[in-house]
Amino acid sequence: MKRRYLVLLCFLIAATVNAQEKKRSGSDKKRKSAAYNKKAKEDDKFLEKQWWLGFKAGPNLSKVSVDKTYAVVSPTNYDASSIGKTYKNFSLMGSQATLEVSFYFKGFLISFQPTYQRSRFEYSNQFNWMDTIPEHNVTLNYHQEQKLSYAVLPLLVKYDFLHGRLRPYVQLGIYSALLLDATTIVTVSGVDQASGGANEFKNEPIIVGSKDLFAKSHWGLLGGVGLNYNLGNNVRLNFDVSYKYGMSNISSTKNRYSSDRLSGVGDAMDDLTLDNVAVTLGCLFPLRFLSSGFKTLDKK
Repeated sequence: MKRRYLVLLCFLIAATVNAQEKKRSGSDKKRKSAAYNKKAKEDDKFLEKQWWLGFKAGPNLSKVSVDKTYAVVSPTNYDASSIGKTYKNFSLMGSQATLEVSFYFKGFLISFQPTYQRSRFEYSNQFNWMDTIPEHNVTLNYHQEQKLSYAVLPLLVKYDFLHGRLRPYVQLGIYSALLLDATTIVTVSGVDQASGGANEFKNEPIIVGSKDLFAKSHWGLLGGVGLNYNLGNNVRLNFDVSYKYGMSNISSTKNRYSSDRLSGVGDAMDDLTLDNVAVTLGCLFPLRFLSSGFKTLDKK
């Protein structure tokens, strides 16, 4: 009988210890689960904010809109519109390089993107020197190419549509452009009939530094669309298409006729606004979570 009581006592002690171990194990799991959930919530909250630093570059095309025309030559016996300039828009390719600094918060980004932009545009006009004898006429064709370098300072707001590896976005903003350099290339060609025959000719191009002929700065509006692709290793590839819409005159009203060489070939700058469409490709790097142990890709 004593042996039975001893066995029963041992069984009760073992059952009590086992129950306490299960209780302690369950409590530990709850604490670990709560700690994990807290850590996950903190990570998700931390992911809502991010600084990005990146570089992108690509080609651009430019367009000018004429507000008012000017000319060196004023005809007296025919309409001045016949010697007016003809502009070719989006015809000459330029380039640009951009450093991007962006702050991300819940799908929105405030982005500052200082850019070196090289823009080009061209126009042409024609002068006809006519005599009473048609065989003595002279036709002069002028082709002008403008090369402009700007430091463009845009401030943008972006919005991401999706949360994941692939993120399309739209962007809107405003920019100021500071003139760095300008070059004008004028090519003169034509047909000379005054020498007794139709002699075609083409002169060597006239290349003139023309920075004084342009305004020191101008401003405009900027919009575009783009796509970020998260590589999963704290780096994003970026592709975007943007359009700059000029709002102010890029020509200098004070120095319009200040270049003797250009005025001598009949060239004077019109009042112009400059538009620009650009395609860029680049990389963005996060300034938080730079270690390999934590990825920037959202866990949502």
